[in-house]
Amino acid sequence: MRNITLVGFMGTGKTTAGRILARRLGYRFIDVDEEIEREQGVSISHIFSELGETYFRMLERDFIKALSFKEGLIISAGGGAVIDERNIEAMKTGGVIVCLTAAPDAIMKRVGNSANRPLLKVPDPMSRITELMGAREQFYRKADFTIDTTAMTPGDVAEEIIRLAAGKI
Repeated sequence: MRNITLVGFMGTGKTTAGRILARRLGYRFIDVDEEIEREQGVSISHIFSELGETYFRMLERDFIKALSFKEGLIISAGGGAVIDERNIEAMKTGGVIVCLTAAPDAIMKRVGNSANRPLLKVPDPMSRITELMGAREQFYRKADFTIDTTAMTPGDVAEEIIRLAAGKI
């Protein structure tokens, strides 16, 4: 039972669709950000503001590497996890990578003014979304499959992942 790792920008549905997908396949769901928060005892926002993004990315990398040696997982990786090539390698070692995308305006509606989104604590979050998506696009293309979730329900996303990953997990 190979893993399925969901990557993509924040607000594309990785956690919501991932939980549904795990239930349908009988896999265990792991949200990397949630696990880092649990392990560190503080929020991702706190880690970013007090310890820095570099420290957070180190924690993320170590966690993703550890997961690559396990089986039967649906892993929701943080939106920026793909910027480290070592994470991509670990994800591919453990199974398949599915990138979830969405239009920037859909992402803005989904994440709104969430306090849990440290990278969007800027005067113009929509511009920041567009900027970050553009910068990460080359990394997202390394996924085995890509699904545009803009007009899909989380259940539909889960079904599409099952269809695309059939025979690969």
